[in-house]
Amino acid sequence: MYWYKIENRHCVVLVACTIFIALLSACKPAIKETGAHLSYFGLKGFFKTTAAKLTRHNKPVLKTAVHNGISQSKTVAINNWEMELSLFSASDINKPAWKDSYAVQNTGNTVFYKTQDPDLETKEITINRDGNKIKWILIINHTKNLLYETKEKLTYVPDSMYRIEKWQHVRLLGTNRYDIKGVIIQ
Repeated sequence: MYWYKIENRHCVVLVACTIFIALLSACKPAIKETGAHLSYFGLKGFFKTTAAKLTRHNKPVLKTAVHNGISQSKTVAINNWEMELSLFSASDINKPAWKDSYAVQNTGNTVFYKTQDPDLETKEITINRDGNKIKWILIINHTKNLLYETKEKLTYVPDSMYRIEKWQHVRLLGTNRYDIKGVIIQ
């Protein structure tokens, strides 16, 4: 998903540590979803359908990556939209164990999902609609443990753009800021 030219060893160490930490968190037993009715909006299904649609349309994307203030932009063809949007899909809150973990508030065309549980990574999801059509989705994720802290703000506007704003502090390695923005060229 992220493309960025790595030019020094500190970045390589940071990437290696991030991958190692991600693998450690993957060691948790998987929670299988049942075929039961979804308690909340199905982000996973929405982004799977969206990825298939974007793959069919095969439109180029003007992608800008900013890492700690250093920016690069280029037009790219996304070959794997499911992978490109995987952070959005991974923020799905429809796990059976989380059935009552999110407060839902409807205000006009906007639905807010919010948790107070410090153990859940996805803290907030906001979905704005125009009738049955989704206008935009905003997701706030936060993870903190002894090794690192990560904050993510994910924004998706259907058929238009997506943005991943990430702040990460890793002990002994310091702080990094990432801002990835993809604009789908019409």
